Amino acid sequence: MRRLLALVAALSLAACSPAPATKQAAAPQAGFPVTIENCGRKLTFDRPPAKVVTGYHPSLETLLALGLGDRIAGRTNFAESPFLPGQKEQYDRIPEIAPTIMLPQKEVMLAQGADFVLDNAMASFDAAGGYATVEELDAAGSPPYILGGWCSPEEVLQFTIDDTFTDLRNLGKIFGVSDRAEKLVSELQAQLAEVRKRVEGRTPVKVLATDGGKGPVNAYGGSGITNQMITAAGGVNVLADVKGDYTEVSAEKVSASQPEAVLVSDYATLRGEDMPSSPAKAAEAFAIAKNSPAAKDQRYLALPVAAQHPGYRNLLAITDIARFLHPDAFDQ
Repeated sequence: MRRLLALVAALSLAACSPAPATKQAAAPQAGFPVTIENCGRKLTFDRPPAKVVTGYHPSLETLLALGLGDRIAGRTNFAESPFLPGQKEQYDRIPEIAPTIMLPQKEVMLAQGADFVLDNAMASFDAAGGYATVEELDAAGSPPYILGGWCSPEEVLQFTIDDTFTDLRNLGKIFGVSDRAEKLVSELQAQLAEVRKRVEGRTPVKVLATDGGKGPVNAYGGSGITNQMITAAGGVNVLADVKGDYTEVSAEKVSASQPEAVLVSDYATLRGEDMPSSPAKAAEAFAIAKNSPAAKDQRYLALPVAAQHPGYRNLLAITDIARFLHPDAFDQ
C-alpha cells in the first residue's frame, strides 16, 4: 500500500466539490440530521448509513473497532498485514467487491448502491484510473469520507495523531454511536498516556523507518504518520530533516544517519521480486548503515504497513513501537 503514496501525491482534490451527502431519508431520526466536514465538503446525514463500502483495510478496521460491522455491505481485498484480533472472522463474512486493496472500477462501484464510502487515500477516486470520483459518488448518494485528512498531497504531510481521534468522533456522529466512539477514544488516549508516562525522561532512540531499497532507499521523512508514531513512541526519526512522508533517500544519507533501531514496513503475506520480506529489507538497511548501532545489534521491528495509514491501527502500533524502542520501560 505504501507504494500507492506516489500516486496519492500526484492527485489533487479537484473532484471534491460540495454535494448532497445522502439520499432523502423517509423520516428524520433522533439526533439527526448530522453535518460534518471532510476534504473541504460538508456532508449531511439524515440517518445513519446502513449500506457501507470500505476501501483499504484500515478503514474497515476502524468501523469494526466501533462495532459497525453489520453496516458494511462490501469491502476490498486485504492480504498485506496480519488481522487485528477477532477481525478476520468479520472480514470473511463481508462480501468482497474488489480483488485488490483499491475500490472497484466506476461502474461496479456505482452499482453497489452504497449510502457511505470510507477510505484513506484519494487514489481510489481517480477518474484517470477508471474509478468513480468523489463528485460522482456524492451525486449518487454514496458520499466518501477520507480518513486522516489525506485529502491532498499537502494534507498527507500535515497528518497528526489527533486526526485519528477526530475521525473516530466524526464516524460516531455519522452512525449515531457517539457514546461508543467517545469510549473508544478515551481508551486509546489512556493507552497513549501510559506510553508517554513509561518513556518520559528516557533518551529518545534514533530510528530509521524504511520500506527497503539499496539506494535510493524508500524511507519516511519528517512529516506524516510514521514520523508521528516514532515520536509518540519515544523515538526520534533520523530522517526528520527530510521533507516528506514516504520518499526516496540516498544511500549516503541513510549511511550517515547512524540509526539505533530500524522500523521496516511489513507486507506480511505479499512476497516477490518487488516485495522483499521484512528481514531482507532490514538487511538492506544494515548493509547501507553498516557501522550504525542498529546494524551491529541487528535491531529492527517489522511494522505492519496497514498501521502506517490513517485508521484505528496506527494508534495501537504506537504501543508496539514503544515496547520495541524501550523494552525495559515495559518490564515494570
